[in-house]
Amino acid sequence: MSITIATVNVNGLRAAARKGMPEWIAATSADVITMQEVRAPDELVGPLIGDGWQVVSEASKLKGRAGVAIAVRDELQEKADLAGVRHGLPGLEEDAHTGRWLELDIADPLGDGRTLTVISCYMHSGNVEKPQTMIDKYAFLDVMMEHLATLRSDGRHVLLTGDLNIAHSEWDIKNWKGNLKVAGFLPEERAYLTRLMSELDWVDVHRTLHGDGPGPYTWWSQRGKAFDNDSGWRIDYEVATPDLAARATTAQVDRAPSYDTRWSDHAPLVISYS
Repeated sequence: MSITIATVNVNGLRAAARKGMPEWIAATSADVITMQEVRAPDELVGPLIGDGWQVVSEASKLKGRAGVAIAVRDELQEKADLAGVRHGLPGLEEDAHTGRWLELDIADPLGDGRTLTVISCYMHSGNVEKPQTMIDKYAFLDVMMEHLATLRSDGRHVLLTGDLNIAHSEWDIKNWKGNLKVAGFLPEERAYLTRLMSELDWVDVHRTLHGDGPGPYTWWSQRGKAFDNDSGWRIDYEVATPDLAARATTAQVDRAPSYDTRWSDHAPLVISYS
């Protein structure tokens, strides 16, 4: 038994649907797709994804911002607890934190009797010149760390997916020397991921399968020649509990063949577990 899970920041689902996302969905092997920065009302998300999928979502209370969703193939709907989807991080009630966290339980997808909880997370990007944005980001990270520990306490598989808006190491950003004081690569932000993976025994599945070395990046600035020069950031992740991570077999970034064929400034990360 196996399951393939893709995660992608769509940079506005309505725009992505116009630019070519439906063609990618038709071709992907993913059984589950988690999406971030959906920026669309909940009632539009399912129709934009199209037939063959069961979709749950959470729009941000701040219009035109954030938004997360999870799409599950029809064949998996009997195992997916669509009615029991959980919205938001417990304890973070401010509007700025909405549309950033969605949890879905899937019953025994790998045949070991264990539930898999899949999370779609859109972390605050932050901006050092706007202190409140960094306060929001650190508050989110603090609560996330505690909640992840609670989730895995009953022995289930847990998979944190999404745009975490943090490049963890120098391998994860092309121009790391030029971004040491930029949100997304601050030492304080990176320390959260180091603690998560080194002290708390979570696994960065993409990095583990790929090994050390630059990239593969998942986001490129729209400015200049960042995409053409592959001057990107790896900020989209699948972070798993150890037993689930040990079942990961393949990982790929579905990078568009050219700048003009992109339907988002991010590329989907697709990982299979067996």
